[in-house]
Amino acid sequence: MPSFVTILDFVGTFAFAISGIRLASAKRFDWFGAYVVGLVTAIGGGTIRDLLLDVTPAWMIDPMYLICTALAMGFVILFGRYVIRLNNTFFIFDTIGLALFTVVGFSKAYSLGYPFWIAIMMGSITGAAGGVLRDIFINEIPLIFRKEIYAMACVIGGLVYWICLIEGLESYVSQIIGGTTVFLARVLAVKFRITLPILKGEGSSDS
Repeated sequence: MPSFVTILDFVGTFAFAISGIRLASAKRFDWFGAYVVGLVTAIGGGTIRDLLLDVTPAWMIDPMYLICTALAMGFVILFGRYVIRLNNTFFIFDTIGLALFTVVGFSKAYSLGYPFWIAIMMGSITGAAGGVLRDIFINEIPLIFRKEIYAMACVIGGLVYWICLIEGLESYVSQIIGGTTVFLARVLAVKFRITLPILKGEGSSDS
């Protein structure tokens, strides 16, 4: 039976792949290009994390990541008429992927014996880096560099996850709470337009 983290990983892969394919379709990519964008979105953050942790990237061991992306591609093709028209589709799937991948990245680093602050960084990289690569591929300014709360939601969720662990909660309960924190932080920040301060350089205006 797959572990709870493995299930989260595959669900996050599916959600992130849909977010990438959704944006690629809006840019009128062909099927191959859309699949590549979805795959990069899904495995990009985890690949960077695994390279930093000096382990073999998960998608090179388990083909399910490629299969999940293919399923996401099929989902968008079959239901594209509804998926593309819904303006909040990208946000929903991107936020789900962000939350789940943050938990997966934190869990992997923490289980390897790294301190909590490294685990939080690995969770943030797992959650946010794939989105950065996706936005670069489709020629957009990455969300992480805009004023929206994105990677900071990963940091907050990772910190809550660690606090739950040191308080003695079961690992799967801590994972659920940590992932939910990421999701809520992102949703509430967008809903109430909560942003980080913008660094203004010489010649910048208030507008």
